[in-house]
Amino acid sequence: MDLIEKLNWRYATKKMDAAKAVPQDKVERILEAIRLAPSSSGLQPYEILVVTNPDIRAKIKPVAWDQSLITDCSHLLVFAAWDDYTPERINTMFDFINAERGSTNEGWENYRKMLLGKYPPRGPEVNFQHAARQAYIALGVALVAAAIEAIDSTPVEGFEPDAVDDILHLRSRGLRSVLLLPLGYREADKDWLVNLKKVRRPRSTFVTEVP
Repeated sequence: MDLIEKLNWRYATKKMDAAKAVPQDKVERILEAIRLAPSSSGLQPYEILVVTNPDIRAKIKPVAWDQSLITDCSHLLVFAAWDDYTPERINTMFDFINAERGSTNEGWENYRKMLLGKYPPRGPEVNFQHAARQAYIALGVALVAAAIEAIDSTPVEGFEPDAVDDILHLRSRGLRSVLLLPLGYREADKDWLVNLKKVRRPRSTFVTEVP
């Protein structure tokens, strides 16, 4: 299948087959696609937790609107954003990039100084919201990558972030949960959505050409 066929194939799976596990090589390719996703200033201000432990997922399920996907999926990805942009975090990423590239330049270092002057003073909540939006960019990449691998995925916003943060001990790591992404295989005979037509707004009302 080509990309458009894959995107037409995917849908927000409502029932996953708990007996089917996603091969690890496919999971790794999806995670690598997420790692390669773009982010503002290349800071990658979020992390991915891969939850396979059934006991932990059983704790998450009640605070995720009791959705069966949480426990039936093969792998549960948790997108957790930085709770703030601190000078330490900004400098760590800039230093890492410089080390990987084996060089730096005045323009790049001036950009570092600009971020250090603008981001930390904005405050934690503004910075968390910005970091969370970067995680959403990565989610889009993850959904496409999963479709290419013929793996079902369903983005989940319906959960209690504070409760998930407690279960996964995220706040002590300076992280806050933003999104959940179950990966698995659809249980077609038990999913009411599987055979419904995919409906999207027509191009004529969705795309505006600006000459």
